[in-house]
Parts: sequence; C-alpha cells; structure tokens
Amino acid sequence: MLVPVKYFFILVLMCLAGCDNRQETQVLFAPEPELEQKQAQQQDVSCYRIPALVTAPDGNLIAVCDQRVPSCADLKGNRDINIVMRSNPDDGETWSEMSTIVDYPEGQSASDPSMITDRITGTIILFFNYMDHDREEGVYYLRVTKSTDNGKTWSTPEDITAQITKPDWHRDFKFITSGRGMQTRSGKLVHTLVNLQKGLYLFGSDDHGQSWYLLDVPLKPGDESKVIELEDGTWMVNSRVNGAGHRYVHLSADQGKTWITHAEAGLADPGCNASLIREGKVLFFSNLNCVDRRENLTLRISMDGGKSWGAGKTVYAGNSAYSSITFIPGKGIGLLYERNNYREIVFTRINP
Repeated sequence: MLVPVKYFFILVLMCLAGCDNRQETQVLFAPEPELEQKQAQQQDVSCYRIPALVTAPDGNLIAVCDQRVPSCADLKGNRDINIVMRSNPDDGETWSEMSTIVDYPEGQSASDPSMITDRITGTIILFFNYMDHDREEGVYYLRVTKSTDNGKTWSTPEDITAQITKPDWHRDFKFITSGRGMQTRSGKLVHTLVNLQKGLYLFGSDDHGQSWYLLDVPLKPGDESKVIELEDGTWMVNSRVNGAGHRYVHLSADQGKTWITHAEAGLADPGCNASLIREGKVLFFSNLNCVDRRENLTLRISMDGGKSWGAGKTVYAGNSAYSSITFIPGKGIGLLYERNNYREIVFTRINP
C-alpha cells in the first residue's frame, strides 16, 4: 500500500520521540459476558488467543483471533476452537460486534489465523490450521478462506495441505504461522509455515491464491516467523527461536532460492510470535523485548532495511504475548495483542 511520504516522517519522528501519543487501549476479545456481544451461538468461552490484524482494501481494519471454548489449549489439545472477527471502519475508534468466520462441529477445530490483503484483486485471504479430533487425532491440515467484500462474508474453507506440504509430512507437527503473510511488488503472495521436525518453509501463490506451492528450502533455525519484501526486493524472514533469547533473520536476494541467516542479538525475544511490516523505507516490528519472559511488548522501527533498530517504545510493560500490527494510512500503527496471561486481546493505535 502506497501512502504519502509525509506520513512516514510524522510517524517516524513520533516513534523516535517515544510513541507517547497513543489512543486508549480497547479490549476487543475477552471471555466476559459483556464482550460476547450477545451472539446467537452463546456459549462459555475459556479464552481468546492468536490475534491477526490487517487493513482491508476499503480501509477497514479486520481483527481476527481464536475463540477457544472448552479450554485455552492449542489445536492439538482442543476439540472446539472457532475463528472470530471484529471490524472497524474509522481507523480503530469503534468496532463491530463479534462475528464468526469458521465454526466446525465439536471435535473439529480451526486455529492460528493469519491474513494477506491482496491489493490487486481486493481479496482478503485468511489461513488457519485444522484438526479433526475424531477421525485423525494429531494430524494437522492447512486451510484457507477468502473475502471479496472487505470481511463481510467469507468463502467455504478450502484445504491446501497437499499443495504446500509433502506426503511424508502427513503426521508431522506442521502449521501456518499466525498473524500475516505478504504480497510482493510483483503481486506474488508469500507466507511462512513451520514443520517442527524439518524446519521453517515459505509457500506462495502466483495467481492470487487460486493455487499454492511450497518453496522447498528449509530455513533453520526458525519457528513462527514473519516475511516481508524490502525496498530493494530482498526477502526478509524474522524468526522466533525458542531458547535463544533473541530473534534470527534470514535474507534472500533470489526470491527464496538461497538464504543468508544471522542471529539478531539486538532484538531480544523469549520465544514468542511477533509482527513485522514495511511501509516505504520504514520497517515496523513488535515483539516481547525480554530474553526469558513473556512481557514488555515493544514497537520498534528501522530506517535502513533492518540493519539496525531503534530502542523502540514499550506498548505494554506487563504480561503479554502474540501481537499483530498493521499500517493505518495517515493515522499511524494499529496493534492487536494478547495480554494479562491470555485473558484478553486488545487493540491500540499509536498515532501522530
């Protein structure tokens, strides 16, 4: 998405000054009755987890997450996880009631949402991981649904597991990274998936999501990761690595055929999912700025393609976890993140 240059300078100066001018944080997802929005399918919800946030083609914000019903357990240990959303038409001021995107019968769960907004077709593509606990306990499938009307309606989910994995991966612990993927300047769609037995991989589409393919080059070390295209066309993958105490970065100058990997010791991390986007020359990165605890959610910027990062500004000093960021043209950065031991997912806007 192209935005006027002046917005970058305003936002960059704001972040360098400490990002102090913030809109009040809003709780979007929490298992309290007042936040259930009186849905027709009222049910007891244990927690909401795994935020994903994008800006739709019409400028609306789309906030999505897991609705974990019987417990807060992840996909393998949870028989009832749904994908729910709220949308916003006014740069993060007011939000719609919660609606459901994916809700399978009990015993089938959908988890770990991520999105790509295709700026050429105007389609929002939402990925999630799926498991049928009754028929294939422990087997992970990878699925996708699409919206062509800015999140108002969504297509019947399609299984793309066979397109982006190998046959001998069938029983491996594999998943598409939650949060967001990217679209290159040429229009290619690119995202990350993890096979915990075999490594971190990219997958892509050259036809706007009609078909998908695996880029069969494992990246190590790497767990949940984010991929962006730098201004010079280089692909950058920023990776969670459990136990390292910091992030790792993988760079490719040939669209994923070969990679150079280095430890990013300046980006402390306790082993948690993060978020990374680029707008113009500016990179924005949110993660937990701590080597061994899930706390101190911080937003940083880089003006040199990720070669160096500013000290950033703490968004939330307390217990926090996964985050997802999006650029709001003329308004700043929107952040959707987990906090307070996964009790709530909140939105805040850092604005000039």
